[in-house]
Amino acid sequence: MRSNALARTLVSVTAVAALAAGGLATAGTSFAASAPAVSGQTVSILATNNLGLSTLQAKYVQCFLRGAPASYTGSIDGQLGTNSWKAMQRHLREYWDYNDNIDGDPGPNTIKALQRMLAFGWNYTDKIDGDPGPNTRAAFKRFANDFAGLYPCS
Repeated sequence: MRSNALARTLVSVTAVAALAAGGLATAGTSFAASAPAVSGQTVSILATNNLGLSTLQAKYVQCFLRGAPASYTGSIDGQLGTNSWKAMQRHLREYWDYNDNIDGDPGPNTIKALQRMLAFGWNYTDKIDGDPGPNTRAAFKRFANDFAGLYPCS
């Protein structure tokens, strides 16, 4: 009798454990099924970096970049994306000692050259360190606003 009770207890414990495991397994799949789907657009890399400029200010910069040697041929949409930054890098290479790849990524070397340019005529007085901090962003806004007369450009 004692062995019969022990067997029932073991079967009961095994059944409870199996139910719990099954419940956890289905909880995972039911949670996954109810989770919102993520589209490829949601996961894509941010394609623009206006460094704090408004859309209108970014349009001013794009109009400026239409001039040689920057040769920006993209749309004037106020979004400083890869093509805008490639044009900026070409401009910085020509005049402000940018010596890295023309890749459209406003990384530290691009920002250093931008800071050298902004120090020349847009009251940037901070370090040339490649960090687009608040002083860099403020000077970049002054730069953009200086080209307001170019917009709309063709």
